[in-house]
Amino acid sequence: MRLLLLSNSTNHGQDYLSHARGVIGDHLDGVDSLIFVPYAMHDHDAYTEKARDAFAGWGVSVTGLHTAGDPAAAIQTAQAVFVGGGNTFRLVRRLRQDNLLMVIKDAVRSGVRYLAASAGSNIAAPTLSTTNDMPIVEPGGFGTLGLIPFQLNCHYLDADPGSTHAGETRELRLQEYLEENQGPVLALREGTYLRVISDHDQLVAEIGGTAVARRAPGPARLFSRDATREISGNVSSLFG
Repeated sequence: MRLLLLSNSTNHGQDYLSHARGVIGDHLDGVDSLIFVPYAMHDHDAYTEKARDAFAGWGVSVTGLHTAGDPAAAIQTAQAVFVGGGNTFRLVRRLRQDNLLMVIKDAVRSGVRYLAASAGSNIAAPTLSTTNDMPIVEPGGFGTLGLIPFQLNCHYLDADPGSTHAGETRELRLQEYLEENQGPVLALREGTYLRVISDHDQLVAEIGGTAVARRAPGPARLFSRDATREISGNVSSLFG
């Protein structure tokens, strides 16, 4: 199983996916085509064109899943699947409607490479409960792919100590989640990613990239009920 879960698809002032060019190239080594899942956005055609333009730089052709006559077969026979960002609730609703969650999960576990950003990364977790998105549609359930055994929070923002905003911080919202659910939650700052390579009984998971926020002390934080800590590098221990 090979996963590359990007916290975000675009860094400020950069082109789509360009901040992760190196690691995406490594992840797609030997791949010349992929299936793109555009369901987190409203305009599937325009979103697919955006992805097609980006992946041309890697010599990878892109087919939008929404154009496939048999979406399940398209995923099962793909070299790689890229699930784009947008609204996680909208993404999960469509995948549930088309009965594709288990299809994607089984395909990835069988060797199809999984690349994702933002909402697409969110659904690699067991549930969508730690997404930042507004529930603009009823998804039919919170359960997602469960390719990793912990929750993700993408686009993690550290609180600004100089802010006068009196509403909830991202940290507080994740603590609220942990009041009702068991953790942990891996919070990936902008510009970072989680990469997982599992081969037979060996698994290596690492956090990489560079957080773009000026005050960020590192790439990620790990939240649990009893502690919160900065985390980076090899995180294979999170997989048990």
